[in-house]
Amino acid sequence: MTTEKLFNPDLIQQWWQDLQKTKPDGKPNPTSNPGALARLRRYSTTLGAMTEPATLDLFRRLGRTDPQGLPRVAVVAMVLAHVREDTGPSRKAIQAVAKATPEDTAKLSPLRLRRLLASREEDELSREMRRFVSLADRKVNVRDLGSSLLYWNDSTRTQWAFDYHNAGFAAPTNKDVSP
Repeated sequence: MTTEKLFNPDLIQQWWQDLQKTKPDGKPNPTSNPGALARLRRYSTTLGAMTEPATLDLFRRLGRTDPQGLPRVAVVAMVLAHVREDTGPSRKAIQAVAKATPEDTAKLSPLRLRRLLASREEDELSREMRRFVSLADRKVNVRDLGSSLLYWNDSTRTQWAFDYHNAGFAAPTNKDVSP
């Protein structure tokens, strides 16, 4: 059995929560690491983020063993460092910037959505996703965003496109691809 099949998005959410100043109940978090979050926010490329102990901690928590997966985990760490509030599982990450109703204006323009969905390389994906988090007022579903970043592939991009247009129910399914 491969590591990917054992993936649990709660691992990403727990890693993110462990770095925050406060726990979800508002009490101080003794494991917080605001310095690591600040460093991860400042990196402009994944190369620097790959050397950050917090990134390596996430890599370990995810049960990763292939060093070639480290750049993608660095993207997850860099982007999630910009998130200030976890909105929880009530809505998907992309819905934080999409139209809530047909009359609304989306925070993420269709042009920017195309640029985001076209991102393939780690540094490009990191840059576009950090813009995405900023447009979402730094409030997103951490589990969904982290999972999407970790498995940013054709299936994930297709799902995001459908979810952006509030048509996720109609998205094609691919049972061969991890979430």
